[in-house]
Amino acid sequence: MKEKVLIVDDDPNICELLQMYLAKEGYEVECVHDGALAVRRFELYKPDIMLLDIMLPGKDGWEICREVRKFSQKPIMMISAKGEVFDKVLGLELGADDYIVKPFDPKEVLVRIKAILRRASRISEGDLLSFDKMSVSLERYELKINGKQVDTPPKELELLYFLASNANRVFTRDQLLDQVWGYEYIGDSRTVDVHVKRLRLKLEGVSDRWELKTIWGIGYKFELNEEASA
Repeated sequence: MKEKVLIVDDDPNICELLQMYLAKEGYEVECVHDGALAVRRFELYKPDIMLLDIMLPGKDGWEICREVRKFSQKPIMMISAKGEVFDKVLGLELGADDYIVKPFDPKEVLVRIKAILRRASRISEGDLLSFDKMSVSLERYELKINGKQVDTPPKELELLYFLASNANRVFTRDQLLDQVWGYEYIGDSRTVDVHVKRLRLKLEGVSDRWELKTIWGIGYKFELNEEASA
């Protein structure tokens, strides 16, 4: 079955260019030009990944991303002429998996899509980590705190799972990009910082037996004491 890509962009030339490249690679592609129609189309089309512009008629990409994240964790790649650091960080904080700035090389977009989808397909069946007051499952893509499920986008969960499964080991940002986003990922270390920040908001104060810790000048680790394993 072909993987499906939904492109939300009001520029027909960009849509046509991306559709041509993606179709040649075997993807099924659909385009939406009006932001007001994007969320409903996402629900009906059920894409494997959405390429989302920010400046759109009807409804902007920020709002579309927020709304989609309320019911789906499918990958979202933002494609925008807004190239400021603030815009990139905001996109990631809203739940986007990647952010690429216009003008772009369609080959780079294709590489990023392949990397994101390849990573999304690498689900380790039956993997469950349990700690004091917290469990992480890659089989169900679930984070539970005090027995209650906490909404967590896939990349956040994969990052937490990787760090927790290598407890007390320090990883640089580049190592985390390689391990969680994949070697093909073309991005910067700010992506890791944004995801760690969002995870901390969920995990802060849950237990004194483990901690998602910053090692200044190096990177991050999941610090666990001897009594923390459940």
